[in-house]
Amino acid sequence: MQPDDVVKPVGRTALFTLLIALAGVALALRPQIIAIGPLQAAIQADLGVTHSVVGALSAVPILCMGIFAPLGAWLGRRVGPRIALSISVGLIVVFGLLRVASSGPIPLLALTFGIGLGIGLSGPILAMVVRRQIPSHPALGTGAYATGLVVGAMIAAALVVPLAGATDDWRRALAILSAAGLGSLAIWLLLGPRGGGMDRATVSPARIAWSHPAGWALGAIFGLQSVLFYGIAAWLAAVYIDLGWSTEAAAHLVAVFIGVGLVFTIAVPPLADRIGTRRGQLVASSVATLIGLIGLAAVPGSALVWVLLLGAGTGAIFPLVLTLPVDAGGSPGDVAATAARMLLIGYVLSATGPLALGLARDVTGDFGTSLWLLVILGVALVAMSAVITPERLHRIGSTRHV
Repeated sequence: MQPDDVVKPVGRTALFTLLIALAGVALALRPQIIAIGPLQAAIQADLGVTHSVVGALSAVPILCMGIFAPLGAWLGRRVGPRIALSISVGLIVVFGLLRVASSGPIPLLALTFGIGLGIGLSGPILAMVVRRQIPSHPALGTGAYATGLVVGAMIAAALVVPLAGATDDWRRALAILSAAGLGSLAIWLLLGPRGGGMDRATVSPARIAWSHPAGWALGAIFGLQSVLFYGIAAWLAAVYIDLGWSTEAAAHLVAVFIGVGLVFTIAVPPLADRIGTRRGQLVASSVATLIGLIGLAAVPGSALVWVLLLGAGTGAIFPLVLTLPVDAGGSPGDVAATAARMLLIGYVLSATGPLALGLARDVTGDFGTSLWLLVILGVALVAMSAVITPERLHRIGSTRHV
């Protein structure tokens, strides 16, 4: 057993404090992506850009979440998760505020890359904290920060249009969301774990085992669920604006999607470690998502029904997939390495979603093709969920120690 595997059991108060810290810091990690969808018309009108360029504003941070995941694992080992996550949120706030002061699509995209760097660093660090602090409650720990991610996304979806005001001032809306990240930083610094090796480089480096096929399966399933979530979040409002809905009503539909997802993101983790198997949980969630996608593409008039199903499916599968690196086992360094690989593969794959859907809209003139592309990916998600077994997960953990 490695030294950083030795973790004293945490009491209820310490556990609750850690869960609040994880949820609080995660609040800042998604608004910059989710807010773009409801603001796409205002951004296009102001800058005179295409759907593809607006899609890139969502795609770039998602791509960065993959590219910089290995760097996040290294940074967490080097300076400790407490400082590393503080750097992550600080980058999001600083580049977010700089972005709203930019003019033209090129500086806007360049500064969005900086936001993506901050978001990308955080993923494996959060997994490292869970493995180091509460290894006996993997779903509960990942559920805490997954809840923070979804709450932050829901707040952004619900408030970004009102924040823009009657003049559709997208810069003001994004500036407020960026500044709100300081609150997340304060929560983490006040409540995040101290001592016990969490502020120093006590977590031993771990090699990312790229050759193991089950590791690639984790990346694929994470990427597919991310493509679906970010594709829906980025373009759902635009789909219904094209169908004649008002901007505010379409934005509220996105908020419902994320709000229902929040309910399932909160409800699933406490049950996931006690009821059913991980594979069964993943398959059930992905099937619900697929049904919602088929309905959205075939019968868009029943929007609320399909959005409820999509929220339930994506909200349930998200914390389950985040738990998989912890399920695979090993030291905190091992878990960070597995998470980094999963996030790198998954987010590079999922970054194509918003951009490809926007490009399809530019080429075809409507969102019909884009929606059926999501259905195809939903079928693939169901298939990949069926291959995740405990044996395959444990082989990932054993490979890292060879």
